[in-house]
Amino acid sequence: MRIGIDASRAISPHPTGTETYSRRLIQALLNIDTRHSYRLYLRTPLSPNQNDELVPQHSRVDARLRAIPFPRLWTHLRLSWEMLRFPPDLLFVPAHVLPLVHPPLSLVTIHDLGYLHFPDAHPPWQRRQLDLTTRWNARAAAHLLADSEATRADLIRHYGAPAARITVTYPGYDESLAPVRDPATIAAVKARYGIRDDYFLYLGTLQPRKNLARLVDAFAQLPHVPTLVIAGKRGWLYDDLFNQVGRLGLKERVIFTGYIPEQDKAPLLSGALAFVFPSLYEGFGLPVLEAQACGCPVICSATSSLPEVAGKGAMLVDPSDAEALSAAMAHLVADPAGREKLVQRGFANLPRFSWQQCAQTVLAVIDRLAPPEAA
Repeated sequence: MRIGIDASRAISPHPTGTETYSRRLIQALLNIDTRHSYRLYLRTPLSPNQNDELVPQHSRVDARLRAIPFPRLWTHLRLSWEMLRFPPDLLFVPAHVLPLVHPPLSLVTIHDLGYLHFPDAHPPWQRRQLDLTTRWNARAAAHLLADSEATRADLIRHYGAPAARITVTYPGYDESLAPVRDPATIAAVKARYGIRDDYFLYLGTLQPRKNLARLVDAFAQLPHVPTLVIAGKRGWLYDDLFNQVGRLGLKERVIFTGYIPEQDKAPLLSGALAFVFPSLYEGFGLPVLEAQACGCPVICSATSSLPEVAGKGAMLVDPSDAEALSAAMAHLVADPAGREKLVQRGFANLPRFSWQQCAQTVLAVIDRLAPPEAA
């Protein structure tokens, strides 16, 4: 069967969660499949190095890149035109929206519906766009993939998607991540970002749904912990966060690093007292697994998909309660044995997640959708 994939979100110099999902799942599919052929649709041509990054050299399937540049409305105009002229047997959209013109067999991943639960955490235009694209995906796709049971329940409740048309497949994580044991390596990365003392770490995009204002409030109640490191690129509606740090007199104790390159992620996580992820809503919560892989104790929200993902390897707190969050942080500071217990539980949780398992589930869905003569 000829499978087309919208790979436009798979290559980015500063990938976020959905872009990482798209790239790693495509790589895993091409690694394990031996029967189907693939066409990967891109907005722009890739360099030879990017080709190797997206299509593994040892892949045993026919996988070809199809660059189809277009200035605006690439999905609904240019990709639709491609589907009209040269339709694959099945189109898979792992990180965006199904084009207006698409083959009857279509598969789309829905990552989260946080904009419905916390609409004020998104600009109005973004909220409208997310609602329209998710509504269209839920109605038009032959089948939907959800990152978690929480997202699957949201699709059924809010968009009336039939349960039989939704399959949960957990994303994987970067299995090359591991605890950094060398103190000099950790010290060098800390120095790069101006971190001089013990620190709590948040890693992710700066935007209201991540609940960073409440994290700063919780940290302000911990005078004996020198530093809070907030790492990640700026998303939207973040100006109040910087103003809040100034109002609370925390400019010397709260460090904003900006985007963190992949090579710095493991040392930062390995050196932290704990990874704190008080997000109001997550469709999956990949940073929790990354922290667990690096041997970093985790504090995260007891809402949405996060308990499902963290398993027993995290302290779960009410994200609306700054005092409870502060108490959890203080508890881990005072309890080294408790931190180590969380680290070991985190390691035990990780085998539930891999890109190979994710790709195997996706292939099983594709085979169920395929007509007998194409399977």
